[in-house]
Amino acid sequence: MDRIFLRELRVETIIGIYDWERETRQFVSIDLEMPVDIRRAAATDDIADTLNYKKVAKRILGYVEASSFQLVETLIERIAEIIITEFDVDWVKVTLSKPGAIRNSRDVGVAIERVRADYPPAG
Repeated sequence: MDRIFLRELRVETIIGIYDWERETRQFVSIDLEMPVDIRRAAATDDIADTLNYKKVAKRILGYVEASSFQLVETLIERIAEIIITEFDVDWVKVTLSKPGAIRNSRDVGVAIERVRADYPPAG
């Protein structure tokens, strides 16, 4: 199984439950892993035959930067939904960390895996 991954996409956003977190942008770090059969792209050497990870990164960074959630759990679920529904992948693994959120800990976060069936088409 081929996979495309992005590691440590860093973006500032409003995230948290405390008053100061609702007023101060904080960095989050996002890791993505998505299945892609790269054989056709390897044969054609054409970006149209693979998942364009630059487009994925721009979409997720723009979304997260504009978001304002209280819970990391909500944000990570929305990221997974965007990847699956907008980029036509069968599954995605997303890890979202909030560095420095817990004193004496380098990092804290959530990791999820979602499949296409988790987001049925509307209607």
